[in-house]
Amino acid sequence: MSEKKEKRSFLEKFRHKYRLSIYRDETFEELLNLKLSKLNVLTIASVLTLLFLIIVISIIAYTPAKELIPGYPDQKTLRNIKLNAHRLDSLELEMKKRDVYFENIRRIISGEAPEEFAAPEDTVVTNTEISFQRSREDSFLRSMVEAEQPYTLLTDDRRRQQASLSNILFFAPVKGIVTNSFNPVIQHYGADIVAGPNEVVKAVLDGTVIFASWTIETGNVIQIQHENNLISIYKHNAELLKKTGDRVRAGEPIAIIGNSGELTTGPHLHIELWHNGNPVNPENYISF
Repeated sequence: MSEKKEKRSFLEKFRHKYRLSIYRDETFEELLNLKLSKLNVLTIASVLTLLFLIIVISIIAYTPAKELIPGYPDQKTLRNIKLNAHRLDSLELEMKKRDVYFENIRRIISGEAPEEFAAPEDTVVTNTEISFQRSREDSFLRSMVEAEQPYTLLTDDRRRQQASLSNILFFAPVKGIVTNSFNPVIQHYGADIVAGPNEVVKAVLDGTVIFASWTIETGNVIQIQHENNLISIYKHNAELLKKTGDRVRAGEPIAIIGNSGELTTGPHLHIELWHNGNPVNPENYISF
């Protein structure tokens, strides 16, 4: 009986009501009057603590604030980790080739037949492995387009004039000095422009971002699809301001000029223009 009384008295202490009153010191006017118990105070404190923990965990998990945690790598470190992983994989392959080379020299000196080096299988799909088959949807779309062609008001000359780049007003992505011009002979399909540090790179025309990601050779790259089968490409950026699928306007900021990627010699913007699948000289249409 005594144990039950002790337990009951313990619970009653938590459930016992207390009154919290706050008065104004000068006039003794009652400002606040609350009825509380130890159980209520403990419950409210637990809920507030849980909400605080949820907010802190959400901020750390879904915002750049997690980079402030000691030992957590930032974006630059993560890119370097990926880059080093690719380099290590290439170095491992070269080491295997070297070992096979020295082993073959030893075999030849010993009068044995050398062994062939089995390179890793290429995972790239070749064109011969792709089968092109006309689907029902493709046939339906083809019939719709062919049905619309007899009623179009545009002549062939008008279409060619509409697709001509000379009739398009391009917006300069940056204002600077061209240090390396368009030269397809050496596979340099664009122009290199040097501008001020942290200069904003702008879109040359209205369009849709079809690629915005990091590459080993050219760093942060963004590609925009425009009308008239025209694509503009911006390479070596320090930071990308748009993502794939975004709709951009001419002159809208899309990146920050930088020096990212292996194939770069300093902070600059490499811009390319591709029309109907062929590279064209950006200096012929854009005034830098």
